[in-house]
Amino acid sequence: MSSLTQWYDELTDRLRSAGDWIAPLGLRLLLAHEFYKAGNMKAGIDAVPGWFAEKTFPVPFDWFPAGVNWAMVTWIEILAGLALALGLFTRFFAFSLVVVTTIAIVSTHWPESWSSLGQLWEGYSVSRVVEDGEFRGNFRVPMLFLAMLLPLVFMGGGKLSLDHLILKLTQRTDLVHARNGDFIALALALLLPAIVLMYLIPSWGIGLLLAAIAAGIHGVRTA
Repeated sequence: MSSLTQWYDELTDRLRSAGDWIAPLGLRLLLAHEFYKAGNMKAGIDAVPGWFAEKTFPVPFDWFPAGVNWAMVTWIEILAGLALALGLFTRFFAFSLVVVTTIAIVSTHWPESWSSLGQLWEGYSVSRVVEDGEFRGNFRVPMLFLAMLLPLVFMGGGKLSLDHLILKLTQRTDLVHARNGDFIALALALLLPAIVLMYLIPSWGIGLLLAAIAAGIHGVRTA
């Protein structure tokens, strides 16, 4: 039994090492294609479309004119698409796309009203769902994008990236495997979904935010 366990542990160790090379690459290339294509399509439109200008955006994006928001989302998608393909500043651009995707869900894909989680789940669809005159949403695809972006925010672009090349050139490759699993790390893990949920389901977002703050305070005190 011990030899079987040892073989399994050695296999999983090598799979983790292989994953440092290949796992983030598939996410990066797929997301790069989707967002670059979306941004390039927007860049080819001469004026802000009426459907976009009529949308109500959440704070702080409601402070800006529709043209500014259109330009921001266009160039974030284009630049982030190129950056993810190259694996350059992966965490920054992945987080930027988390923001863009969250705002898109809030302003376009999220149900206008729902009274239960079961009813909310009806909006997990790739098409517009309307029942009894109420919009049930179609947030499936952007939610999948969020789930794909999170590993890039937390884990980076992997070894097949310009980010890793920069680490090698600056002799900092030890950071690839360095881990500090303290309460501050837990606070960061809770903070990002808290920010997203603050826009989607505020009560859940506030709960996660309070948990993140508590974990961060505990982490600072015990550091």
